[in-house]
Parts: sequence; structure tokens; C-alpha cells
Amino acid sequence: MGYARAGFEVVGVDIEPQPHYPFEFHRADALIYPLEGYDAYHASPPCQPWGRFRKLTIAQGSAKKYPELIAPIRERLTATGKPYVIENTVGSPLVEPIMLCGSSFGLLVRRHRLFELNFEIFRLPCAHYREKPDKPPLHRLTGKSRVVGCYGNGRGKGDNLALWSEAMGITWMTRKELSQAIPPAYTEYIGKYLLEAMKVTLQ
Repeated sequence: MGYARAGFEVVGVDIEPQPHYPFEFHRADALIYPLEGYDAYHASPPCQPWGRFRKLTIAQGSAKKYPELIAPIRERLTATGKPYVIENTVGSPLVEPIMLCGSSFGLLVRRHRLFELNFEIFRLPCAHYREKPDKPPLHRLTGKSRVVGCYGNGRGKGDNLALWSEAMGITWMTRKELSQAIPPAYTEYIGKYLLEAMKVTLQ
């Protein structure tokens, strides 16, 4: 959605069905899906191999096996010679990534995410200072937090789906989908620089 707001025509590809995806969608393996005919690419390989709780689940013997797809995705995208973005979680092996935070866009969620880019972009610092101590607590059932987590099922803090949707700026997803998503504000911001990079590539 962020790229669409920045002016792109968006086509999505995922190996799993995405019934709430709001644009043209193809259920396919991103490692073999044909990339010809597109001007730029955004990839979000599985983040589970690099997640913050991965070491804990390994130590507990409860870790699941997930494919490590960042390297093969990067190889495919680099071969196109066109602008690309690879998104993943903090701790993932991205090359010289930038980090974006919801606080930089005035959102109620922080959701730090890394983005590897092969074009120039202005780095936005976090703006946690905006979460002022005198700000009223969020309209949630319990607790006094002024930041929405949007992970797990949200029941521990009494968060409802409406609060998550407001915090992320996403109104078309289920709670499970929101827990895996990134705010459209991130890719709308990146998209403005991506458009400039495309102009250079197409010259």
C-alpha cells in the first residue's frame, strides 16, 4: 500500500495465499517467479531465522526450521540490474541497511525494521521522544503504555483489532496478518526515493 501511495502499480507474489492483499496477486515461489517486465522490486524474505526470540527457542529445543532466503533473493534481484529493496527484522544479515521506526512517522507503533537498498535514501532517525510521559495512556483495557506492540495475539494488554489497525495505519488485515506486517508509511517513504532511482535506471 505504501508503494501504491507513492505512485507505483503494485503486483504481489507469495508462496502462501493472501486473501486480503489489496492489489494484483500471484501465488508463486518468489525464488522462481519471472521478474521480467517490472521496473523495481521489494522482497520480504521470512524473518523467523533472525528474530529476537530465535536463540531462546533454540536453547529451549522448540525452534522450528525456516528457510534462510535473504542471500538467494538478493542474488536474483541484483541480477536484474534494477532498483530493489529487501526488508527484514533487526538482526538479519542485510547489507548496510537503513532502519525505520513508526515513531519517525508519528505512528503509535515502533516496529523497527531494516531495509537493504541499492540506491540512495535519507536515513530517518527514531523519534521516541514524541512518546511524551504526560501523553494520556492509549485507549486500551489494561496498562499505561503509549506504544502499541502489534505482536502475538495482543490479549495480554487488552489490545483490540481496531487499536492495532490504527497503530499500523492498516485497515484491511486480520490480527495475525498485522503481527507480520510493516506500516505502509515505511514503504511510502522509501517509494519516493525509489521513483528517483528508477528515473536514473531508465535513462
